[in-house]
Amino acid sequence: MTLRAFAVQLIAFLSIAVAMPAAAGTHGAVQTTWRLLDYIAVDYTEAVSGGEVTNELEYTEMQEFSASVAERMAALPANAERAQLVADAETLAESISAKVEPAVVARDARRLASELIAAFPVPLAPEAAPDLARGAALYAQNCASCHGPSGGGDGPAAEGLDPPPIAFDDVVRARERSAFALYQVIGQGLEGTAMPGFSDLPAEDRWSLAYYSGSIAFEDIERGRRIWNDDPKIRARIPDLAALSGLTPAALGEAIGTERADAVMAYLRAHPEAVTSDTAGSLALARERLQQSLAAYEAGNNAEARELALSAYLDGFEPLEAVLSTRDADLLASVETGMAELRAAIGRGDPVATVAQRVKALDVLFYRAETVLAPDNASEASAFAGAFAILLREGLEALLIVIAMIAFLRKAERTEVLPFVHGGWLSALVAGGLTWVAATYLIGISGAGRELVEGFGSLFAALVLLSVGIWMHGKSQAGEWQRYIQKTMQHALSRRSAWFLFGLAFLVVYREVFETILFFAALWTQGHTGAIFAGSASAVVLLALIAWVMLRYSRRLPVGTFFAYSSVLIGILAVVLAGKGISGLQEAGLLGITPLPGLPRIPILGVAPALEPVVAQILTLALIALGYWRNKRKGMQVRTLHAETG
Repeated sequence: MTLRAFAVQLIAFLSIAVAMPAAAGTHGAVQTTWRLLDYIAVDYTEAVSGGEVTNELEYTEMQEFSASVAERMAALPANAERAQLVADAETLAESISAKVEPAVVARDARRLASELIAAFPVPLAPEAAPDLARGAALYAQNCASCHGPSGGGDGPAAEGLDPPPIAFDDVVRARERSAFALYQVIGQGLEGTAMPGFSDLPAEDRWSLAYYSGSIAFEDIERGRRIWNDDPKIRARIPDLAALSGLTPAALGEAIGTERADAVMAYLRAHPEAVTSDTAGSLALARERLQQSLAAYEAGNNAEARELALSAYLDGFEPLEAVLSTRDADLLASVETGMAELRAAIGRGDPVATVAQRVKALDVLFYRAETVLAPDNASEASAFAGAFAILLREGLEALLIVIAMIAFLRKAERTEVLPFVHGGWLSALVAGGLTWVAATYLIGISGAGRELVEGFGSLFAALVLLSVGIWMHGKSQAGEWQRYIQKTMQHALSRRSAWFLFGLAFLVVYREVFETILFFAALWTQGHTGAIFAGSASAVVLLALIAWVMLRYSRRLPVGTFFAYSSVLIGILAVVLAGKGISGLQEAGLLGITPLPGLPRIPILGVAPALEPVVAQILTLALIALGYWRNKRKGMQVRTLHAETG
């Protein structure tokens, strides 16, 4: 057993034997296990080639490290993922025993490391962009004597060291190192070498040193800047510091080519602020806002804490909802509920410890979301399903209302007013396109602005539909439609009424177009544009089929039956929009939140786990029931009067 392997085993024994808090112990065990997997991914290539051992000492270490990984996995706290992690670790050890090719072992080791972090989240990234100038100063002070002023491993203190210090300018080896791996080594040292740990340095200094030392081998910064600025798909692959810190140049090279990856990493490691300069819709921003919110709450500034918690949702998490909803709807619901409960806890003035616990729970959910949202999890199938589901869901509500309006006008034999309805929804599509242009190239639409548009638009549409549904139910009573035709039809659809129909069609369609644009903007960054177009086209075909069936069926219905069915449909849509409208205003921070944790979130029905939207929906149902009861009572009175005078 080599000295380095012995030190690893000794640290493992001590980490189990020494009493410490459970969470801290788990984090330390996970970090050490992750680092062993990183060693295997990088160093196995020095031990085996072509199915033969090329370095006996390195190969023995790889066997010891892989066995240690499996043992450490088994010692982690029990959860749903641990058994699979242990099985995968044992498979990795078997691959090493079988002298499998290095590329396969490196791939499996890195995949296992990612699964480990997903199952047992630990901090993977700095809280803010590292300071490269500070990193250079720390390197000169602590590292240059061994690693050399230029990172060549040829410093004055390097002579006689066995093994020699790492040459940071070796681009082949540098491609296999992530900034997180360097950060780990800087903090804990490297067993079996003269590399000491610098755990006494603040975390931000260790990150700055990691990014600086990881940038030495890569020089084409200007080319990397051009690639980064010109290619949105690459920016989508590295949305925040967590993604950048855990990414190796080799892994990026598999996706975009080695030379381009080297240039991009040269730029990003030298300028990590590039991934945080436009942080809208990033989990990094959400984390930052939550930590600021907790700090404000600890300082007694509850109002500021609430605003920061709201910003964490609106500006950090909410723009990612579209993609997350297509990949893990349950996780999305958990985050939304957790954010709402945090704001409610701040509003109630709960103890600081309670608020801190909620922030910590959200942080764990964010780590899960990072894994789910990783570009590697994007696929043609998920892009197709996402585009199809978003367009179908958002288009169905507007379609049902517009089709009901068209069918009504045809039943009333007032087809000359149809151009106003068609003009309304077509204008909404044009306005939606202009909104996309403005939001993309001219202005930024804040998270609160998005929710206010959706919230007020939903509530207004719900009020209109409530009155229309009750009116249509009244006309479904026996004989009422004929009397209505005889007495008022000549003036029922005046020019003012026609413009009202135009406005209603515009409102309900624009609201859905507005939300769809925001969702597709997030989905577009994940790539697979062909699948997105295919999913969208499929949804359009299905919506057109639904419209055709509804219009064809409505023609066959008797007038009274048509109005009865339509009133029920419009009443249901009014209830749905009432819930969505209140939820939108809550998410914009205009209304408070009283969580109902036991209630599921059902977006298609407008149901949210909070008291206020539920009350709004119950009130809407009550008004509909009251309106229907009054219609029936009035119909009975009219029939009685006609019978008595008949």
